[in-house]
Amino acid sequence: MTETQKRPYHHGDLRQAIIETAIAMLNEPGGWQFTLREVARRAGVSHAAPYKHFPDKAALLAEIALIGFDRLHVALASARSGAGNATEALVAASRAYLVFGLGNPALYRLMFGAEIGNSAAVHRDKRAMGAFDVVMDLLAEGQAAGLIEKRGVAGQAASVWAQMHGLTMLKLDGMLRPERVGEDAVEAALASFYEGVFV
Repeated sequence: MTETQKRPYHHGDLRQAIIETAIAMLNEPGGWQFTLREVARRAGVSHAAPYKHFPDKAALLAEIALIGFDRLHVALASARSGAGNATEALVAASRAYLVFGLGNPALYRLMFGAEIGNSAAVHRDKRAMGAFDVVMDLLAEGQAAGLIEKRGVAGQAASVWAQMHGLTMLKLDGMLRPERVGEDAVEAALASFYEGVFV
């Protein structure tokens, strides 16, 4: 192992080194059960170094969760911008949500778990609201164009989120078993969902 591999930290990048190390550790057995001491060791910094940026482990996990929401926001915004009208955008965004959650299982579970400490504050943060705002905007746009059923946008967005989060978690937990829900449960669920939202 080279010195660079042993010590990923470079002067001036302490905070980023800690975050990147902790994110990598999320995907290992035990997930976020690591300690700040172990994160410091793996990042190649002193045991006290993480505390310069994070008062405790909960604060580090909260920041990682917000980074997850940043990434989800980017994924949904990209899907929306690459689609045509609002219904196509909603289909693209819902698929992007699933791809994100299934492609980042540990991060996704952390984002919506209680392990981040003050999860209510994290979920009220504007960074966490960004992804939800994408959905709100495209639903409002679709309603204005007469492509999406006219209902309260906030409630409709909550329904979209509940559907996508539920499908993602069921898929992650291996609950969508073919013998119970058929071979194409996700596609069938999405089709049924779209029928209730599109005009």
